[in-house]
This record gives sequence, structure tokens and C-alpha cells, in this order.
Amino acid sequence: MKYTSEIVINASLEDVVGKMNSADNMKHWQKGLVHVEHISGIPGTFGAKMKLHYDFGNRKMVLLETITKQNLPHEIHTTYNTKGVQNIQQNYFESLDATTTKWTSVNEFQPTSFFMRAMLLLMPKSFKKQTAQYMYDFKNFVENDISVCDD
Repeated sequence: MKYTSEIVINASLEDVVGKMNSADNMKHWQKGLVHVEHISGIPGTFGAKMKLHYDFGNRKMVLLETITKQNLPHEIHTTYNTKGVQNIQQNYFESLDATTTKWTSVNEFQPTSFFMRAMLLLMPKSFKKQTAQYMYDFKNFVENDISVCDD
């Protein structure tokens, strides 16, 4: 399943990318993220790997993030691997003017298990909704310094 999501953020390209390219900021816009573990490479650069630990109440999940292309401030591409699925994500940032940036995220989910294949077929809207929520929460964090983090 492949789809594209976009959001306009009322902040400069420099501010948006600066906040996006910081592992410390991820907990402020990715609800459920409890721990980031650096695995290899220089954080935020091509080839860097880290584990993202999420807690969604009764469901815990660990994703392995790999940066597959880094051309900031204009784009950063990553893959996320977890049990049953791989997410290939291409993020593009475009300065609309000095104080406005458009973030475009192209996501492709590739199931690696029967269960995830069924989920992608039966519930594609839930994946799109989750992407939209993260993008909205990032916008809110950048524009209003509002965090989704519980602590």
C-alpha cells in the first residue's frame, strides 16, 4: 500500500528540518514513543540506524529505523522495519516562503506476514490516519511548542 500525505507548517524550512532531524524531539510528536536507542552511524545521517520503542498501552512495538537518503533541508528517506511489515518513507520539505514550509510524506507499507497483509487490505485508513496524526502533532509541536509526551 502506497500513499502520500502533506501538511503546511507555519515555520521556516530551517526550523522545521531542525526539529525533524532531532531524535530528542521525536517523543514530542510521536505519541507512544518511550525510548530511542542509537544503533549505528552518525545520528541523522545516511546509513544511521536506531531502534524506536513504542508503548500503546496493551501493545508494545519496536521499529528499526534506517536512513536511506539524507539531503537536508530538502529531503530525508527512511525505512522502518518491525514484525510483519516494512514502511518505506520519503519525506520532502519545501519552503513556500520565509515562514511557511510544506512537508510531503510518501509512505509505502510492504507486509512481510499474512496478518499484516490482511491488515493493510482491511484497514488501510488506519495507517493513513496514523500518518496524518503524526504530521499534525509535529506541526503543533513546531508551531505551538505543544508536546504529546506524558512527562
